[in-house]
Amino acid sequence: MTSLHTIRVRKRSLGAVVAAAGLATLLAAGPAAATPDPGEMSPGTAGQQESGLVEGRALAPGEIPGQDEIVHSANIKPLANIPSADPTVINSDLAFQGRYAYAGNYNGFTIYDIGNPKAPKTVTQVLCPGGQNDISVHGDLLFLSTDSSRSDDSCNSVSQPATEKSSWEGIKIFDIKDKKNPKYIKSVETACGSHTHTLVPGSRDLYLYVASYSPNEAFPDCKPPHDGISVVKVPKKAPTKAAVVAFPILFPDGGNPGGPANPGVSKTTGCHDITVLPSKNLAAGACMGDGILFDISRPEQPRVIDRVQDNVNFAFWHSATFNERANKVVFTDELGGGGGATCNEATGPHRGADGIYDITGRGDQRKLAFRSYFKIPRHQADTENCVAHNGSLVPVGGGRDIMVQAWYQGGISVWDFTDSSRPKEIGYFERGPLTTDVLGLGGSWSAYYYNGHIYSNDITKGLDVLRLDDWRTVSAKWVRMDRLNVQTQPEYH
Repeated sequence: MTSLHTIRVRKRSLGAVVAAAGLATLLAAGPAAATPDPGEMSPGTAGQQESGLVEGRALAPGEIPGQDEIVHSANIKPLANIPSADPTVINSDLAFQGRYAYAGNYNGFTIYDIGNPKAPKTVTQVLCPGGQNDISVHGDLLFLSTDSSRSDDSCNSVSQPATEKSSWEGIKIFDIKDKKNPKYIKSVETACGSHTHTLVPGSRDLYLYVASYSPNEAFPDCKPPHDGISVVKVPKKAPTKAAVVAFPILFPDGGNPGGPANPGVSKTTGCHDITVLPSKNLAAGACMGDGILFDISRPEQPRVIDRVQDNVNFAFWHSATFNERANKVVFTDELGGGGGATCNEATGPHRGADGIYDITGRGDQRKLAFRSYFKIPRHQADTENCVAHNGSLVPVGGGRDIMVQAWYQGGISVWDFTDSSRPKEIGYFERGPLTTDVLGLGGSWSAYYYNGHIYSNDITKGLDVLRLDDWRTVSAKWVRMDRLNVQTQPEYH
C-alpha cells in the first residue's frame, strides 16, 4: 500500500444520512430533484461477501433476487472479484491503460493488474482522500478530481467548510511511471472544485475540461454565476506547469432555471460530466438541467452547437455517450442523485433513465433530436439505490450500437440502441439488495468494456470482472486498446 498520509475521514451512519437527505421522498411517484451523486452517504454493509464471486442464476420475470444474491443472464459470466479493502469507503470511476485498471475511491485510488482478467491483482493503493476522485490516465500521468472542500491540496488534508477561503478543491496530478509507487507532483485549484474531468488529448498539450456546479454566495471560491467549465492546460513535457487557462461560458442565459418554473428539475449552475470525441472535434455535455452538443476544434474555446432540455422526465443530466458513428448521443438522468430507489414500478420507465438522441444535420446546423428512453426492465427493491449511471460502448462496429452501463444496485446492463426508438436490454448482472429493511447505498458505479471484458467498480464490493458471450458482440473481442478513459471516446474501428 502506498500511504501518502494518515486517513482521517468523518463517518456517519447510513440511517442518519438517509434521514437527513430526505431520501424517502424519492420513492414517491412524482418528480424529485436530484442531489447529485452519493456524496457523504455511507455504503450499506449488510450482507457483505467475504471474498470473490460465485456463479449466479437467471432471474424469473418480475423477480427480485435475495439479499446479496448474484444473478445474471446466460450470456454474461462472472470471472473474478477483488473485494474492497475498506467496504465503508465509496468506490467510484475507472480508467485503463495497458494491463492496468485504475479505480478511484473517496479515499484515493487503487491500481490493479488485469493482465489476466480471471485473476486480477492489486498492485498498490494510494491514500489521498477527496470525493469523488474521478480518474483518468495518459502516459505516465494520472489525474484525480477533488470535489469536496479540503484544508489544503495535500494528501494529508482533512475536511474543511467551503466557506473558508483557505479551502481547496480541484485537480491532483500523479506520476505513475512506477505503478507500485505513484508520486503526487502537482495540484490545480478550480472554481467550485472538480466533480468530474475529461481529458482532451493534443500533440503538445493535454487539456482537462473540469466540470463542477452548485455555487453559493457564501463560498469564496465558488460564487454564482457559474455557467461554464474550467479548462486546465497540461504541457506534456512539463506537467508541473499545469494551470487553468480558460473558463468558457456555456450558458450565457444562465441555463435551465429549474424549479419552480420547471418543478423537479435541477437548475443549471455548471456541468456534471462531459464526453469528448477528439476524432470529430465534438463533445457532449450533461449539465444538470441541460444537454449540450459543442465543437472543441479549439480546445480552449469550446463552442456550443445545440442545447436541449427535458423538463418532464429528466431531473439531472448526468453523463453522455456517443455511438461509434457519432450520429447519436445517450444522455443519462441521475434522478435522486444516485441515492434513491428509482428503478421501481412507482417511478416508471421514463424517469431515472437514459435519453437517446439522434444528431441530425451537419456542421453548425447539427441538432439533438430526442428518440426514446431506455431503463432496465428489471424492477429493484425499494431498499436499493438504482438509476442510470456510468457506462461505455461495446465496440462492435458494423453500424450496431451496444452499450454496457452501471445502474448502482440495479447492477450492470448490456443494451442495444441500434434502433434509437426501440432500445432493448440483451444482458445483465446484478446482486440482490444489500439491505432489506432500510434504503442502502451500493452497486456498480462504473461498468466499462475494455479489451474483451467488462470491468465494474462496485461501491461496496470492489472490482468485478465479467465476460460477455453474445453473437451481437463477438466482434468487439478483436478490438484492442492501449488505454481507455471512457469520457475521451476513441475511434474503435
